[in-house]
Order: sequence, then C-alpha cells, then structure tokens
Amino acid sequence: MKTIISVQDLVKNYGIFQAVTGISFNVYEGEIFGLLGPNGAGKSTTLEIMETLRQKTSGEVMICGMNLDEEPDNIKKIIGVQLQTSGYYPGLTLFELIQLFSGLYNETVDAMALLKMVNLTDKAKNKYKELSGGQKQRFSIATTLINKPKIIFLDEPTTGLDPQARRNLWQLIKDIRTQGTTVIITTHYMDEAEQLCDRIAIMDEGKIISLDSPDKMIDDLVSSGFERPKQVKAANLEDVFIHLTGKGMRDN
Repeated sequence: MKTIISVQDLVKNYGIFQAVTGISFNVYEGEIFGLLGPNGAGKSTTLEIMETLRQKTSGEVMICGMNLDEEPDNIKKIIGVQLQTSGYYPGLTLFELIQLFSGLYNETVDAMALLKMVNLTDKAKNKYKELSGGQKQRFSIATTLINKPKIIFLDEPTTGLDPQARRNLWQLIKDIRTQGTTVIITTHYMDEAEQLCDRIAIMDEGKIISLDSPDKMIDDLVSSGFERPKQVKAANLEDVFIHLTGKGMRDN
C-alpha cells in the first residue's frame, strides 16, 4: 500500500497546553481513514494542520510526497476541504456556486455532472438555504471535489442528519473512494466509523491510543473477554426507522 499522508511526531501547543502530543501515523492511498476521539482529544486540530489551516508546533507532515512546511500552496491544490455554511453566497444557485468555485480554483468543471454525482440535479436552480440538511451536506461534499483532489477531509459530515440522510451520505463517501480519492473523516458516530473506515485512529488527550481496522479492534476487545450485557438483535431501531420511512437520496 502506498502512503499518501505521513505524520511524524506531530505536536501542537496552545501556550502551556499541549493539544497534540507527538503523534505519528500514516494514511494509505485510496482508503477511508477515521480520526476519532472525544471532544478535546485533538482530532480537529490534527485535521486542520493537515489541511494547512493551522500551524503546528513541531513534527513533520508529508502529503503526496510534499513537506507541509515547504510546499503548503502545492498541497492546497491537491486536497479538498469541506466548507462551512458561511462559505456560500446566499444569492447564488447551486449551479452558480459550483461555477464560481471552479473559477476560483481555475478548473473547468461540468456543474451538472457534479450535481448528478451527489443526486442534486433537480436542485441546480435552488439556493443553498433552500436545501434540507442532508442535501446541504451532499452539496458541501460536492464542493470539495471541484479541484479534483487526491484527498478530501470531512469533519463530522453527518452531524444533525436523520438516519436516512446519514446512510445516503455514507454511500456517497464510499462512491468517492471508489473513484480513487482518499478520504479522511472525523465522526462521533461509532457505527459510522465501523461502516465506512478501512482503518481508524482513536485519540484521547492529544495521543493516539489505538490505530487499526474497526474489525481488528472489535476482535481484540472480544478476545480480551469482553461481553455485552445484552444479546444483540439482528436489527436495531435505526433499521426499523429507515425501513419504514426510507426514501431516495434526493429527498434528504
């Protein structure tokens, strides 16, 4: 497997507080890599450093063979970062927003093809504020793809979405990976990490306390003698909800 991101001895201090305490990990080309942890664990800080949005204190970060300290501008050209709501001009339609961003990236983009990829062709003439929560998140992910990135960073992309919209977004993320794009994702939903991620790093208090595939982590826990106090059913309440209310992706 080819390493596309290498992080070595990464440290980030805020005054005397050490938010990230010398962590090291690799991300492989074409995988979905999860960065998990409780609030304050340091995962968002780590993500923002890799995105070139925050200065590190020390350590080395290599992205696609480029040193973050030496080639931040070149790194920005090959990554996609999920924009926040404030990044969208309220008076423009989705079609016009994609055209605007493609001009800023100096890229030629087929706006309708990109909207089709995220099942929003019927919303091309709508404004961002007119979309549902799931549609907003899918459009936000579409904007990360405008510059044809090798890596995209998604920070808690399904927070606040209903179960159907969450699962639709999972499928979109899997489809993006299928096209060869590496995905780095943070999430507080463990079922999401288990479904999506090839490997996950679990952070706590600025340290990586475990790094492996979800299956291996679960197997290791079971082999240690861990047992759930209650037998797991073949389905859960979320499955019931989706079975009863499930609709196509464009409705969410």
